[in-house]
Amino acid sequence: MPSVETPDVSSIDPTLDLFAEIDRLRKEKKAIILAHYYQDPDIQDIADHLGDSLDLAKRARDAKEAEVILFCGVHFMAETAKILNPSKTVILPDLDAGCSLAEQCPPEQLRAWKAKHPDHFVVMYINCSAGTKAESDMICTSSNAEAIINSVPKDRPILFGPDKNLGAFLIKKTGRDMDLWPGACMVHETFSSQKIIKLKAQHPGAQFIAHPECEDHVLLLADFVGSTSKLLQYVQEDAGKQYIVGTETGILHTMKKHAPDKELIPVPYEDRSAACQGCNSCPHMKLNTTEKIYLALRDLKPQIHMPEELRQRARLPLDRMLAIS
Repeated sequence: MPSVETPDVSSIDPTLDLFAEIDRLRKEKKAIILAHYYQDPDIQDIADHLGDSLDLAKRARDAKEAEVILFCGVHFMAETAKILNPSKTVILPDLDAGCSLAEQCPPEQLRAWKAKHPDHFVVMYINCSAGTKAESDMICTSSNAEAIINSVPKDRPILFGPDKNLGAFLIKKTGRDMDLWPGACMVHETFSSQKIIKLKAQHPGAQFIAHPECEDHVLLLADFVGSTSKLLQYVQEDAGKQYIVGTETGILHTMKKHAPDKELIPVPYEDRSAACQGCNSCPHMKLNTTEKIYLALRDLKPQIHMPEELRQRARLPLDRMLAIS
């Protein structure tokens, strides 16, 4: 993903009602706004559809009436929307909104790994580039990963990537022996088990709920492990009143809206680097702003493009996933 010049938000009239303008442009451009749960609250509130990676992939595939898809997430998510909708204009407010996990598994390195394991079935987490998807047999999300792994013939060994923590969790859940790519999410790897233990002692009635991208020593402390959407569902439906939430803090906004009577406690991060400030919030997700959304809708850029041959190859493992999901 090339780095590009950041959109010039200083050119926007400060008296402009951005929310009204976004709504006007959305209608004028026949656009649909898709947003991930990890976006800032204002962006979550203006989205036509809010969801996790699986739900947003389905929304992108089924966006029949829209001519423009504006994706408020990170680059691989917007790429997925383009893979599934080649005839539509797909825009991302800031092209520099990348993903630390996706960047750890470039397609050429996956090809080399596959060459060493020619009999293996390749399952890649959706948090990867179009090029990496094109090298895969099947894509999964955290919502459907267990079902995807169970769909692979028992006699086929599996290469799983790029998230080693999700892979280790799936080995425990499915009993399958998998070779794991050594990647990890920069947010979920910063959670401190010591601080979680301290929080649980401070809040003895609270349940700790965690995303499977967390490290194993963190997941061992969890009362419930699930995808972003499953964590949201659990807080809504469970009879408890207090939850220590082990995932990116953006989800707390929607959790509070859907479960206003619940107390939500974000997991502190372990500061492993002096450069790590607020690491339980994804800096890539937070590159998108309402100002950049306005400019993207107004100018219909930055757009997502890819060669058609690559798009077709990347679509096949996505379609296989969606057929199972």
